Amino acid sequence: MTISTPTLRTDEPASVLLGTLAAQGATGALSTETGIVYLAAGHVVHAESAVTPDLGDLLTHSGALAPDGWWEAIDQAGRRCSVGRQLVDSGHLAAGALELCHLGALFDAAYFVLAHDGPALRFRPGAAHWLGAVRSVPVDTVLRESRRRRELLHRIWPESAVDRAPLARVPGPDATDLPARRGRTLAQVDGVRTAAQIATALACRTFHTLVELRRLAAAGLVTPVAPLIPSPSSAPASAPATVSAEPGPAPRPLASDEPETALLRRLLHALEAL
Repeated sequence: MTISTPTLRTDEPASVLLGTLAAQGATGALSTETGIVYLAAGHVVHAESAVTPDLGDLLTHSGALAPDGWWEAIDQAGRRCSVGRQLVDSGHLAAGALELCHLGALFDAAYFVLAHDGPALRFRPGAAHWLGAVRSVPVDTVLRESRRRRELLHRIWPESAVDRAPLARVPGPDATDLPARRGRTLAQVDGVRTAAQIATALACRTFHTLVELRRLAAAGLVTPVAPLIPSPSSAPASAPATVSAEPGPAPRPLASDEPETALLRRLLHALEAL
């Protein structure tokens, strides 16, 4: 059974509504303030958030796929919602590599979509992601994994601001003899980049980066950058954009993007879709 209403708005927590949609075998897209979960027949088939690297970033920055191969698949199959199948059929990527990277991106984004379990914004029946079917995951599995990740990160360091704020190094503490992955993560902390941007630069899944960043915070080596407080005479800043529209593949860039530029492209496309 699928929900036939064109737009469903609810004040229920996103996790509760996901459970209801799973029980109904729903197909469509559930939007929250921090991202979107895509369902097919009651199973999660994709998730994305503006604060995590998308699948294309992970594949191309890691060297698993050339940027031209990614954009070629989008050009040829984006409108048919079968980009994943095109990548495999064209020989650009092995099916196993695509599935592994896709699941990593799905769980990373789902963690942020469900991190604070705020209310869902809307559910759009029948909406499909342009990536197409790669691997479906039961909703219970996604909810359980998101909860496990949240609890693990809280045990390492309870301040969740590390996950989303720009991060800076703390002068003074000894940063020698760090494990290799933690040292590479610390080297990317520059007072400007967020955890998602650091993950993109390292071609690493966001959760793995968050684990290292929270460990660095617990060791007193990094700290979130406090937001600037505007003076009374300054103009009010515009509210940050949220991703609550159904995003499509971003336009092909003219040159290789920095992580900040890639994030802005995705936000812009989402706003245009809305």
